[in-house]
Amino acid sequence: MAKNVKKLSLANKLAKKGDVITPTKIIIRQNSAHNVMDIEDLVQASSSTSLYFSPVASRKQRNLNGEPHKIINIKSEPISPTRVPPKIKKEEPLSRIAVGSAVVVKCKVIPDIVDSPIRINQIKKENDPLIKQEIIQEMVEKIKKEMEPRVEPQVNPEVDAPNPLWNQHLVNIRTMRNSMTAPVDTMGCHKCADTNADAKTQRFQNLVALMLSSQTKDQTTFEAMIRLKDRNLCPQTLKDMPVEDLEGLLYPVSFYKNKAKYLKQTVQILIDKYDSDIPDNPKELKALPGVGPKMAHICMAVAWNKVTGIGVDVHVHRLSNRLKWVARPTKEPEQTRVALEKWLPHSLWSEVNHLFVGFGQTICTPVKPNCRECLNKDICPSANLETQPKKKSDR
Repeated sequence: MAKNVKKLSLANKLAKKGDVITPTKIIIRQNSAHNVMDIEDLVQASSSTSLYFSPVASRKQRNLNGEPHKIINIKSEPISPTRVPPKIKKEEPLSRIAVGSAVVVKCKVIPDIVDSPIRINQIKKENDPLIKQEIIQEMVEKIKKEMEPRVEPQVNPEVDAPNPLWNQHLVNIRTMRNSMTAPVDTMGCHKCADTNADAKTQRFQNLVALMLSSQTKDQTTFEAMIRLKDRNLCPQTLKDMPVEDLEGLLYPVSFYKNKAKYLKQTVQILIDKYDSDIPDNPKELKALPGVGPKMAHICMAVAWNKVTGIGVDVHVHRLSNRLKWVARPTKEPEQTRVALEKWLPHSLWSEVNHLFVGFGQTICTPVKPNCRECLNKDICPSANLETQPKKKSDR
């Protein structure tokens, strides 16, 4: 709060100090209508005459004002807090950013925006309404986004692909897969085998995991494999195990009863024909009960480290059609595999399954894909399309 301030006249100040002005000579100007005196006209000397003068304007001040001296009565009045003038904050520089042709926004000057080639309208009135900070921020972000340099999608003219932007699709999917973890990364068939077992047993466990993974989520398959490995999973163990016990270990894997039957038939063939090992070529693998083309090619890559084809499951099948990686829409994964192998470089065959499966589990899901989070949203032919699963296998 401001302290009470009492204004004192010159005479009062002198009287308070005990000083007395005793003029010896008073010079009166004849040309003055009111015979006013200036402080400069007073000559101080020792005298017994004591005179006290009211506040008198100096000659310089009166000459500047261009008018004769006027005696001003100053009232001693305390200044109350309500009369204390408020502090004036220094206003930040304002500018107006033109967005479109009709909206003029009054906001703070942003150097990187103002210095850029943006249409800036002239300032109209000082009392223009201020837009809320949220709206200003949205507009600034929109302007920044428009100013960002656009990178042309990568096109590989050497590959005769149905979609010329396929290479950019692949680069973006790799980037997204590196930034997030999918269930297939930690619970896929390549993670189900016992690393402490011998190579032959590991190959067999890879095959079993693939047979169980058909139309089943990776989490469910991984848990079933843990239960089987606790019972010493190998061909001879499954052969000696009653089918009812095997079904109990497989539940809740999809079609667990049929898969239990296929496993019993497969282990008998492996023991009799392959010395409890698995075939080393896709043709003989596909001849085993319950093993299809997808399982055979993935098993060759995981168990034998050989690339013999593209493993196309529901995720690869769905994404290939959404991205138009197939010349014509395909209805079955096997049709998609044949179409992809016609043009996709052989060096990518072993990678595309793992990439697409994880991408299909996290971003490009069967129902309501997260197109907003996808880096391919601007170049994907099926962006912002909400699809519904047509089959139970689309999980």
